[in-house]
Amino acid sequence: MVSSLVQIPKSAASLVADSGSQLALEELPADQTSRGRLSPTEGERDAVAFKRGFAFWMVFAGNLMVDLPSALDLTAVSTALPTITSHLHGSDFIWAGSAYAIASTAILPTVGGLVSVFGRKPIILGFILLFALGSALCGAAQNMAMFIAGRLVQGLGGGGCIAVTEIIYADLIPLPERGKFYAITASVWALASAVGPPIGGAFSGSGAWRWLFFLNLPLCGIAFVLVSVFLHGHSPRDTLRNKIARMDWLGLAVVISSTVSVMMALTWAGVRYPWPSAHVLVPLCLGAVGLVLFFIMELYLKSIEEPTIPAFILKNRTTLSGYLGTFFHGIAAMALIYYLPVYFQASKLASPVRSGLYMFGVAFTIPPFAILMGVSAQVMRRYCPQNYIGWIITIAGFGLLSTLDENSTTARIIGYQIFLGAGVGIIWIGTQFPILAPLPFSNNAHALAFFTFTRVFAQSWGTVMGGTILQNTLQSRLPKAFIASLPHGTQLTYVIIPEVPKLAEPLKTEVRAAFARSTSTIWHVMIGISGLGLLTCLLMREVPMRTSMDEKWGLEDRGKGAPDSKD
Repeated sequence: MVSSLVQIPKSAASLVADSGSQLALEELPADQTSRGRLSPTEGERDAVAFKRGFAFWMVFAGNLMVDLPSALDLTAVSTALPTITSHLHGSDFIWAGSAYAIASTAILPTVGGLVSVFGRKPIILGFILLFALGSALCGAAQNMAMFIAGRLVQGLGGGGCIAVTEIIYADLIPLPERGKFYAITASVWALASAVGPPIGGAFSGSGAWRWLFFLNLPLCGIAFVLVSVFLHGHSPRDTLRNKIARMDWLGLAVVISSTVSVMMALTWAGVRYPWPSAHVLVPLCLGAVGLVLFFIMELYLKSIEEPTIPAFILKNRTTLSGYLGTFFHGIAAMALIYYLPVYFQASKLASPVRSGLYMFGVAFTIPPFAILMGVSAQVMRRYCPQNYIGWIITIAGFGLLSTLDENSTTARIIGYQIFLGAGVGIIWIGTQFPILAPLPFSNNAHALAFFTFTRVFAQSWGTVMGGTILQNTLQSRLPKAFIASLPHGTQLTYVIIPEVPKLAEPLKTEVRAAFARSTSTIWHVMIGISGLGLLTCLLMREVPMRTSMDEKWGLEDRGKGAPDSKD
């Protein structure tokens, strides 16, 4: 949830634009820097002199209002889905849960081009309306078809909102200061991860699940008003035909279709179809080939006026290290958020509400350490050491978590979470500094849209990897007679958890131990994933971070009028 505003000097920008040079900031001549950072040039404004007024805080509040329902949807709705599916007399539980994730991931690659061509304000307002419409459809659903359609619309709006808010944050806050602001957004997501399951359980338990969606409507209304009234920025002036022609439609078609193909394979794998089946391997392989083709197109096709991913982003080693770190962090963080409650509910016999309380160890550790990361980057003008430290703590934290069993004390459970949350919080903010520091302002929107895509795509892998590990290890560790008594072809985790407290001894203890060992295996795998994250730091260089801001996309002074220029 972090972004950046970085612009290379006009002379260097000309090299990038005119001759195709991939000159990074760390390669700029020494005479173009001053005290380790670049001086503001035309089109920039000095962030030190920029005073954040009432409009800034209203736009920031509006963005938080957009983030909150999207964050809650991740955990609260997933908890209530079994109840919703039963109430609507549906059988396709998989699509009820995955329609949102697939739609929100697929829309993300389009966002960078949309906001660059059409402007920030109309695009985010459109996505807010889509999210509200999808929420209304879900809340009013009379059958599963209507509910799944609502989730698709809601996913399109939610994914777009998350990406555009990242870009707007970058327009308003210089990179060195951004950590402390984005720690607030990180706290929104961390808090939603903790309180989402008990909220979802409470609504589903009372039969009022529709309010999980109807409550999004006033939040969307407030966000819509705040953005409409206070977000006054650059609006590209050109004909609609020319704007549409500038978009990278071929690249978008390839990346969206490939993403949907991979996401469908991950949705089916291990739940509806076995991993080795053609139903999983064919779309997975086709999607992987399509993604490789997409990156080749973006790197070598020179005819695209507004590429989805500018080649500069992919060829800079520091930026690449940030994207790779974001991917590995997304896998590890989602596995933690998604499967730690499984341990609480299956091994510790915690209710959904108590499970949410147990998660406070992570939820209230991530934000302060994200703030610490941002403040330290601002004070030290460095971000590499923090990324190393964050990954090392994360590796050690997963190691500690892997030692928990069905008899572990609450003190150990909370203490280990706090330690791991520190590392996760540092990296949550830390990977965005190397992504954005080397890039010119003109690449910010695309870089941040791709950053959001990378994180969300990785989170899908984290969920699937954890679920596959859990399913396979439970198959080998649970008593065979007990497995035989369960419905055939079901996902063991969510069938067994509600029944564990009702089991007789010694079966109850055996099941609790099996879940503890199975979740421990997930944490062992996450140690390896975090180790790969640590290795990405070897590509990272310390690039000076700009304190200047891009005048083009910042908030306009309405008293002076908007600049009348074409994009």
